[in-house]
Amino acid sequence: MLMLSFNQWRKPSVGRSILGGLCNNSVGSIRSSSEMLQTNFLSQQQRTFIQMGTILKVVDNSGAKKVMCIQALKGRKGARLGDKVVVSVKEALSGSKVKMEKGEKGEKSKRVYYGVVVRAAMQRGRCDGSEVKFDDNAVVLINKQGEPIGTRVFGPIPHELRKKKHLKILSLAEHIV
Repeated sequence: MLMLSFNQWRKPSVGRSILGGLCNNSVGSIRSSSEMLQTNFLSQQQRTFIQMGTILKVVDNSGAKKVMCIQALKGRKGARLGDKVVVSVKEALSGSKVKMEKGEKGEKSKRVYYGVVVRAAMQRGRCDGSEVKFDDNAVVLINKQGEPIGTRVFGPIPHELRKKKHLKILSLAEHIV
């Protein structure tokens, strides 16, 4: 026979903490300030669209490590899963397919590429009622024809890319979520 105490079957109420973040409080319990400081920062952070200036992780073997979004090619607010973006390379491996050239006065000028958002921290609802959300924002670099520059894609890739006609990226992926 399964018995639950009063606190186990009662739904917790959601309230605001002293620091301004959301926390779960049961009616009869009070959390100390040290417990509130230990709450996960990512759960309090608001997730938004990928917009101009967002730093993105590159998850293919093109040679780029980090890129910055210059422009989202669809939508006014920004890009979501499967959307194309224009990016500028910020970090790259030397001797790779993606280049960082020397500028006029010795500074590094960044090359501009296209990319497809394959992981986004903002949650997206699915048809079956579930939601998909990732810990980071990541892209796969593509050329003007829409083909990936790299030959491998690392990490989980959502199957929503199939609806956006990015089948080549799905075929290169290790794990489809």
